[in-house]
Amino acid sequence: MSTPPAPTEPPIRALIAPVTPLAQNCTIVWCVKTKKAAIIDPGGEVPRLLQALEDHGLTLEKIWITHGHLDHAGGTAALKAATGVPIEGPHRDDAFWIDQMDGDGARWGMPEARSFTPDRWLENGDVVTLGETEFEVYHCPGHTPGHVVFFHRQARFAQVGDVLFQGSIGRTDFPKGNHQDLIDAITGKLWPLGDDVRFVCGHGPMSSFGAERRTNPFVADQVLAR
Repeated sequence: MSTPPAPTEPPIRALIAPVTPLAQNCTIVWCVKTKKAAIIDPGGEVPRLLQALEDHGLTLEKIWITHGHLDHAGGTAALKAATGVPIEGPHRDDAFWIDQMDGDGARWGMPEARSFTPDRWLENGDVVTLGETEFEVYHCPGHTPGHVVFFHRQARFAQVGDVLFQGSIGRTDFPKGNHQDLIDAITGKLWPLGDDVRFVCGHGPMSSFGAERRTNPFVADQVLAR
């Protein structure tokens, strides 16, 4: 009788750290082997995020941005100033959102928010590295024109920002939003990745692509087939 192989540890781990009064799901992901981490969407509360890195023995290597809205990217400049690590993302089409962040921060009671320039704008099909792991980049416009999604194929894990939620989808009534673009991105780029993919969304609980294809009132298969 052969012995079944021992379960292997996943190559990445993730910690969700909701930040700001908008409870945006800032996500710390890291390469298990190297303990190199990326912070995805540091909307604010930078000291708390830095403390979380220290508590888990992690070294920050990258800052990744899904899109340029204040609640997702408002703490980016401060985190860059504190650590010096490169900022990757979003797609260049969200530059106008980032450029107006200083004014938006003052308007929405988040005066610490500052605009920034990414070290690398991302395109559909790009790959970003973290320690000894790789994440695929998908440009998914609609909520904003430059929104991107980060996907780790082996771990079956995605961080989708405000593209898709448990039971909902991103708003498209912001400047340069587009409802059909959003539906096309979800069905054409996310669904093909597999029903088993678990995802962190910008707000609220995790879900899976399969669960949303079955039950989401906006993008479930049976809804779109009508």
